[in-house]
Amino acid sequence: MSQMTATDVFTGAQSWESLPTVDISGWAAKSDEEKIAAALNVIDIVTTKGFFYLSGHGIKQSKIDDVYAASKAFHHQPATYKEQYHIKHSKHHRGWVPFSEIGQFEKDNESHQVFYESYDLSYDLDPGDERTQNGYGLVGPNIWPDLPNFRSNVKSYYDSVYSLGRDLLGIFELGLGMAQGQLLRHINAPTSQLRLLNYLENDAPADEFHHGIDAHSDFECFTILHATGPGLQLLSSQGHWVETPPVDNHFIVLIGDVLEAWSGGKLTATQHRVVNRGASRCSLPFFFGADFDCVVRPEKPFDTQSARERYPSFVAGEHLWGRTIKVFPYLRNLIDSGELKVDFEIADENPFKRISKEEEALLEQRSAT
Repeated sequence: MSQMTATDVFTGAQSWESLPTVDISGWAAKSDEEKIAAALNVIDIVTTKGFFYLSGHGIKQSKIDDVYAASKAFHHQPATYKEQYHIKHSKHHRGWVPFSEIGQFEKDNESHQVFYESYDLSYDLDPGDERTQNGYGLVGPNIWPDLPNFRSNVKSYYDSVYSLGRDLLGIFELGLGMAQGQLLRHINAPTSQLRLLNYLENDAPADEFHHGIDAHSDFECFTILHATGPGLQLLSSQGHWVETPPVDNHFIVLIGDVLEAWSGGKLTATQHRVVNRGASRCSLPFFFGADFDCVVRPEKPFDTQSARERYPSFVAGEHLWGRTIKVFPYLRNLIDSGELKVDFEIADENPFKRISKEEEALLEQRSAT
């Protein structure tokens, strides 16, 4: 391979020869044999491509349009309005994430810039629900802006995509040769977050120092993503970044860390990033998660000795909470002040992270010099 530069890593993305698509329309009417064959096809697609486009999901475009309208209605408010919903005012990580909260970070002693703001919600529990975490945590009530139809439109979409996520997890169970309900038993009051993302227009270059969102895998079971414009790139099974554009009437489904561990590595977490296009863009990632206290380990039939060694057990919520703390300055400030305490170790790097062949080559060059 010729000499690589950091710029090459961000400008050399490939295109998919064909987009892997899964159609689940009419799923309930299929026979058991048809369901098994379709579920095995899903697993085959995921193991070869690492993700898929989902059609036949039953969520009407009008419902998707309504939640985008709610997102825009909030993000177009003045900062003085949005500030009252700043995520730092929540004890359960809900609310507005301004550009200033995570707009700049340090990596390899160099400053990097990201260009988005968000409104973050999750599985909504009543403050008096016994499952609500005391103090700071991820399990509890949402915070709802007092905008017309915001709560009803967002909640309607959340409920629909959450139900879709439960259906998809059942399909994964079937395709992986698991018992019905084997994974779904871990989904009761989950850490399933919905982000209303707003990527900001900017005139910065699309290079290694300027991102939509930096490369990562998602920390939950899987992600159901809808977006209004290009920018998403996925790391292929061959180890190259590939452009993954939105397709009308389709969601994009990405595998998360928890599902990789549950399957003993049969499925691998989808590494992805959003490159900076400079244009305004909205997206709706829904992170389908397990219960906070779910102990994640390889599940039957993947609970072999080698799988257990490769994937030592971890608590789903601690994994997500730890990665969240690493990203959000307001949480690190709470830890520094002593207001937020954690009783588990937070790794510097996500153990599920992988890099491209181009990045590997660049690292080899740098180590050689």
